[in-house]
Amino acid sequence: MRAVVQRVLEASVTVEGQRVSEIGPGLLVLLGVGKGDTEADVAWMAEKLATLRIFEDTAGKMNLSLEDTSRQLIVVSQFTLYGDARKGRRPSFIDAMEPVGAKALYERTCELLRQRGLSVGTGIFAADMKVALVNDGPVTLLLESPGPSAPKG
Repeated sequence: MRAVVQRVLEASVTVEGQRVSEIGPGLLVLLGVGKGDTEADVAWMAEKLATLRIFEDTAGKMNLSLEDTSRQLIVVSQFTLYGDARKGRRPSFIDAMEPVGAKALYERTCELLRQRGLSVGTGIFAADMKVALVNDGPVTLLLESPGPSAPKG
């Protein structure tokens, strides 16, 4: 699994003119599922997102996680994170998991985050979404689970 994680002051997702999710301070996560990703990758990603120390403490150090704060997150499915544009001009998405399996692992990730007591907003899987955010910092991180879809070497 791959994720682009952005610390935000606010974020929202709109589909067909309707706001489907919005948060104040927290994380916006663009989440891609790759071929071969499993429940182990889901568990790793949910744990990492919940406990990643990306928020500042009273001393101004990035020392607090979502679980340490009352922060929220929005998780948006993003198969294009598996786009390979090294050759040609059109990205190839052959490393992305097929939609049925990807949706199940995406939803499971959100479920595990909720089980940890976090407030989790989502987009709508496979919809044309408009994502708005105010990045805080800016702080943006790339995460990749250690599963089979991770780059070798």
